[in-house]
Amino acid sequence: MSDSVRFRVALTNDFYDAEGRLKYRDIGLDLLESAAGIEVSRLAEHRAEIAPEQLANANGVIVLSSRVTAASLSKSDDLLAIGRFGVGYDSVDVAACTAADVVLFITAGAVDYSVAEATVGWMLALTHHVRIKDRLVREGQWDARSRYMGSELRERTLGIIGFGGIGRSVVKLLSSFGMNTPLVFDPFVSPSVLAESGAKGVSLDELLTQSDFVSLHCPLNEHTRNLLSARELSLMKPTAYLLNTARGGIVEEDALFAALSERRIAGAALDCFVGEPITSPPRWAELDNVLLAPHSIAWTDELFRDIGRAACQGMLDLASGRRPRGVVNPEVFERSGFQAKWDRLRRT
Repeated sequence: MSDSVRFRVALTNDFYDAEGRLKYRDIGLDLLESAAGIEVSRLAEHRAEIAPEQLANANGVIVLSSRVTAASLSKSDDLLAIGRFGVGYDSVDVAACTAADVVLFITAGAVDYSVAEATVGWMLALTHHVRIKDRLVREGQWDARSRYMGSELRERTLGIIGFGGIGRSVVKLLSSFGMNTPLVFDPFVSPSVLAESGAKGVSLDELLTQSDFVSLHCPLNEHTRNLLSARELSLMKPTAYLLNTARGGIVEEDALFAALSERRIAGAALDCFVGEPITSPPRWAELDNVLLAPHSIAWTDELFRDIGRAACQGMLDLASGRRPRGVVNPEVFERSGFQAKWDRLRRT
């Protein structure tokens, strides 16, 4: 790669504060900044939906929270790639990317450990009533502690919906807790993966009926939207907990709120919601059997470092003529428009 700029990578503005400083300690930018021929910049302003003029001079864009739509890509003659900072891509119009000859890739594998660790932490916090016991001390209600006996993970059953890297990492982390064989609902998982993880594949109804914890680790798409509604939630044990570190919209929120309010399930831990961001106190705050986080329960310095390095490496791969990991729309590589664009950038 020559010393002249031949590949321009832009980051969405939500990586930066009002003074233009990075909000996060390390997002892997040293990989790009130390590479010859790569120019790094940021979009001038944050928009919930990226505007087409913001992409005019970029060959690759690393996206944190902004949506990417067909309109965003309407002037993408030089844009080769969208790199999603994470593994969810429901905020990106995949078909529009392909039609615009833009490859979409995610940071596959980079989030597995952090989300799994957060999931296990939430399981422990729910069963040991951490939130309520903290409040008892703050309010001087010491003698009320006997009303909040906890339970251990030992001999309990975990049900996992979606058995990708995160789900498998959860099972691995929990291997020393003495739990029962984990149950998995995932129509796409192979028997060999289940066997290797020591898990058992079951139907959704069987998982919901038998599990003490139901943990969501599937993407949000046309198949999983409102996957858990009133009927499904009614199958859960009254002593069971629901954990959602995946996406809002997988669980029908009115049905979940009713189940929690009426104590038809023991509790929930929710990191994801329909209609994010939440900027005023939500109805969930009324409930004492729910743990809440602003879609960041797994955010750690290590997580952002690993995601950032994966995203930046993907851009370096494309600039060097290699396919990155985690491509969502691999068919784009066969399109003549994409090939011409990629060849042009490599020849610059």
